[in-house]
Amino acid sequence: MGQYKKLWFTLIGVLIVTFSLLGYYGTEVYRQAPPIPAQVTAPGGKLLFDREGILDGQTAWQSVGGMQLGSIWGHGAYQAPDWTADWLHRELMAWLELAAQDQHGKAYAALDGPAQAALREALKLEYRGNGVDAAQELHLSARRVEAIRVTASYYDQLFSDAPALRSSREHYAMKENTLPSAERRQQMTQFFFWTAWAAATERPGHDVTYTNNWPHEPLIGNRPSGENVVWSVASVVVLLAGVGFLVWGWAFLRDHDEPLPAPGARDPLTTFALTPSQRGLGKYLFLVVALFVFQVFIGGFTAHYTVEGQQFYGIDVSRWFPYALTRTWHIQAALFWIATGFLAAGLFLAPLINGGKDPKWQRLGVDVLFWALVVVVVGSFVGNYLAIAQVMPPEWNFWLGHQGYEYVDLGRLWQIGKYIGILLWLALMLRGVVPALLSKGGDKNLLALLTASVGAIGLFYGAGLFYGERTHLSVMEYWRWWVVHLWVEGFFEVFATTALAFIFSTLGLVSGRMATAASLASASLFMLGGIPGTFHHLYFAGTTTPVMAIGASFSALEVVPLIVLGHEAWENWRLKDRAAWMEHLRWPLMCFVAVAFWNMLGAGVFGFMINPPMALYYIQGLNTTPVHAHAALFGVYGFLALGFTLLVLRYLRPDYRFSKPLMMTAFWGLNAGLVLMIFTSLLPIGIIQFHASVTEGLWHARSEAFMQQPLLQNLRWVRTFGDVVFIVGALAMALQVVLGLLGKAPKTPVPQPQAVRAA
Repeated sequence: MGQYKKLWFTLIGVLIVTFSLLGYYGTEVYRQAPPIPAQVTAPGGKLLFDREGILDGQTAWQSVGGMQLGSIWGHGAYQAPDWTADWLHRELMAWLELAAQDQHGKAYAALDGPAQAALREALKLEYRGNGVDAAQELHLSARRVEAIRVTASYYDQLFSDAPALRSSREHYAMKENTLPSAERRQQMTQFFFWTAWAAATERPGHDVTYTNNWPHEPLIGNRPSGENVVWSVASVVVLLAGVGFLVWGWAFLRDHDEPLPAPGARDPLTTFALTPSQRGLGKYLFLVVALFVFQVFIGGFTAHYTVEGQQFYGIDVSRWFPYALTRTWHIQAALFWIATGFLAAGLFLAPLINGGKDPKWQRLGVDVLFWALVVVVVGSFVGNYLAIAQVMPPEWNFWLGHQGYEYVDLGRLWQIGKYIGILLWLALMLRGVVPALLSKGGDKNLLALLTASVGAIGLFYGAGLFYGERTHLSVMEYWRWWVVHLWVEGFFEVFATTALAFIFSTLGLVSGRMATAASLASASLFMLGGIPGTFHHLYFAGTTTPVMAIGASFSALEVVPLIVLGHEAWENWRLKDRAAWMEHLRWPLMCFVAVAFWNMLGAGVFGFMINPPMALYYIQGLNTTPVHAHAALFGVYGFLALGFTLLVLRYLRPDYRFSKPLMMTAFWGLNAGLVLMIFTSLLPIGIIQFHASVTEGLWHARSEAFMQQPLLQNLRWVRTFGDVVFIVGALAMALQVVLGLLGKAPKTPVPQPQAVRAA
């Protein structure tokens, strides 16, 4: 550890404390998850359905795309309703209509104010009361049973091809006969009922529901709890305190006077002969841009469904490629190409770290990993198609088709295959890194941190295997966010920071000491907020107040290191003038500058916009969420992967020069397209929905009537301009990479490999 002892101990201490919090309160998720009743009964003990029926409904919901078609507890897609909020409101209104007819012989709307108020109070008492007894049986009143029957009948028609609701299916971007089996439609309504029951029923011993009073539903008094308000304020205070301490630490603790090292007359990495495994990375770069272009086009196609529902400019394509399928492919393609870009960067570095040579069989491992990736991509995409088309047998759906959970949609078998591929990448990386780490001499601290981040990426994807097809929804969400938040937003961030520091120090642009200290400090900051900040996704997923408190406080700290990214962008930008040969790295550097900008705006500003419990209470599941998702996923990790791709390409084809017109079009097209997409469409729609959610309830902000009003329709059409600009940028980027890969190899003799000293 040497001179970095304090930084190492700080990082280790942060990891111990934060993982202890994540693990301890993770067990609370298991213990305090909303109960799934063993039986649901009508008066007289008549069985309506049981626990297995609810779980059968969960699997039926998964088979139609799950979170890619509407949302549950606010998690999922945004065109169709949130089924929890929608079911709850429809059931409540059905109950009020039945009560009005029973007691007054009139429709509810025809009653005077006092009569309506009396019925609403009775409604609140019945729905917020917990009817589960010691035997885990849920007892319902006759009126509520009838209200459930009326609501279930609507959903049975909606998910079939009933002509009466054809217009609604089109507005929700649902294909005709979404779930052909009448039996499975009935089971799915039982699952929807249970999610709404948990959102309306108070947790025993508390005055809030199992979902912390989410969604906003004035009819039964679902409003933000006192804890929600308190921890929202606390998160803002923590943010301000974190920013203040960061500024003081930046001012007093960093070394202001350390001079930058003098760069060499030649790019150091061009003095090494490419190894066989490095020469085999060209196909990885091609896969990156091929999946990137596919993702961009399928994303534009999916966005068009929000205005034409079942058609693409008048052609009914939903029969073959419905919204739930194309949105699945759009998200999965993004994860695949971004991950492939990171894997390629790591595989390029491994031989350099190993003294400029490949370990035995390294090229074979690189080739096997590539084709394994191709098999997983194709297999998972075909499985998604067969599942949503309802061709695949139900018992195979979870394993080969569609898990139903956003970001981990691929069937479990393909997920296991992907994990095996990541473990293979980890093995290939360690074969190059460990010998250098164990060699004598040199400062190994930065290399040790890089090795640790590689190990974390290789191992933590396995968290997605800790739940099954019939796992409780709250428990599943806990592990899903280990993958989506912790694995992607945490460990990939540390790997990217450390890999860039290693590259820049190897190039002689920054000192090894500065790179090591900055990487260790950044890792501590990322992990401090990032690990327990995972809980900010679980405020309303059937968890208790401590989970909200931990998530709100620590997720605020996630924003803190993003405050200084303007300085990081400037540091990266000025590297281009350090040496004449840096001009050849101009466009990778530009991508890294864009990463810093979008990290600040997309992950920082837009992330904190939806992080405090009070904000998320009203806007979870609205178009404010894809604002953050697009700006952070593509703006940060997308540009990182593209930067790594261009960086590796520059050394695979050292004599090739990037085309300035192409790269200008690519870089500024992608950035301008993303800005237009967000500020002319997604954000305005999200803000309008936010107001509707606050004033009427989440059900209204996601309802057919609200989403189909002309203003929102026009704003969704306006998104086309941003999409087109973005597509042009993506095509230019892909063309540049393909032209670079087709460029001729250098004709001049290349020197023999030399050892790379660990920075």
